[in-house]
Amino acid sequence: MTNYGYTLMCEQRGPRDLVDDAVRAEAAGFGFAVCSDHYYPWLAEQGHAPFAWSVLGAAAHVTDRIGLVSFVTCPTMRYHPAVVAQMAATVGVMSGGRFTLGLGAGENLNEHVVGAYPQATQRHAMLAEALDIIKPLLAGETVHHSGEFYDVPEARLWDLPEERVPIGVAVSGPSSCRLAARHDAALIAVEPKAELIEAYEKSGGNGRPRYGQVALCWGPDADACAQTAYEQFRWFNLGWAVNAELPGPRAFDAAAAAVTPEYVASKIPCGPDVDRHVAAIREFTDAGFTDVAVLQIGGDSQPEFLDFAHKELLPALNGG
Repeated sequence: MTNYGYTLMCEQRGPRDLVDDAVRAEAAGFGFAVCSDHYYPWLAEQGHAPFAWSVLGAAAHVTDRIGLVSFVTCPTMRYHPAVVAQMAATVGVMSGGRFTLGLGAGENLNEHVVGAYPQATQRHAMLAEALDIIKPLLAGETVHHSGEFYDVPEARLWDLPEERVPIGVAVSGPSSCRLAARHDAALIAVEPKAELIEAYEKSGGNGRPRYGQVALCWGPDADACAQTAYEQFRWFNLGWAVNAELPGPRAFDAAAAAVTPEYVASKIPCGPDVDRHVAAIREFTDAGFTDVAVLQIGGDSQPEFLDFAHKELLPALNGG
């Protein structure tokens, strides 16, 4: 049975509101909540970018059941891998074992704030080395590491949850699918591509969670939703080869200059039609994803959306 989740999108919501939304998402019946980890919003219109790990810690404290996932954290530049392991272990303890550490190679948008952003081959190698540090630390081992990118003379975590924090890795192609499988990590993707699942399973990923994420804009007025989706999400279809490289919101605004509200509405379900939202989510389940997080576009609409999810969306997804 598919596990449905909710997205705490830090780019469109302030920290106190995000924590309140986590409580509402749990009450609405979502099985987990994923939290984006950005230093900048994608576009200035989104207007927010609080520190995701403070949000996760607070959400862990005020919820009881809902799973929590970093979606995703880059453990290579803004954070040293040994510090990422400590952050993950702490949230794991605070949540009573409900936390999964989602990791990825990052984007220039967020990582350039601490220095020059490396080219793709190097940042993927950095992620692989970071995993070699994070995994044993989360297993309770003392780590001594001297590698190509990181030195860890001696590190050990003193506060760990009873069960090891699980790890997920964001994938976009065969090499990242192999990396995720090799490290016994769950798969994370934002496109409903069955070929990613196939590559992951061929590499040994059978039996592990496969997380997807689908954006939608629910509301009573389809045209108003299309405008909101355009204003806040028009960058969505640039592709990760572009998204990973652009340095800031102004660059994303320029890159999406030719995008129209009509185009956005043709790609993202907008408005009150629950069947259209369900169909977009089903694309992920049909492709083989086991856990699908829903992202509601529009910061101010979250409480109303969560009420809709509780009364209509989740019952429709679960066959009720």
